[in-house]
Amino acid sequence: QVQLVESGGGLVQAGGSLRLSCAASGRRFSDYAMGWFRQAPGEEREFVAAITWSGARTDYADSVKGRFTISRVNAKNTVYLQMNSLKPEDTAVYYCAARLSGLTTRWGDEYNYWGQGTQVTVSS
Repeated sequence: QVQLVESGGGLVQAGGSLRLSCAASGRRFSDYAMGWFRQAPGEEREFVAAITWSGARTDYADSVKGRFTISRVNAKNTVYLQMNSLKPEDTAVYYCAARLSGLTTRWGDEYNYWGQGTQVTVSS
């Protein structure tokens, strides 16, 4: 069993930055790949970014490429999402997820564990 707790969300003006954190516990963190997803009101959940177990490979949605950076520190059991140049359309609840295969995927159904989410609101 893995527990994931997100933090770092909040209200920011367009063009600003936020860094989300996701702290994991329960199983060896380096066993699994990590992903970030988001869901806006009335919208389906969408993939944002993912990182392999080692951090060697990352993947980003086109909508955030060049603005967001995913990283992890296995010694701290934590994955981060640095979000720069935020836009109002980035407003959503952001979720981190863990996938036991260690490899990234954009498909949310292939992740085994999910956090409760953290709200990000970008004002125009």
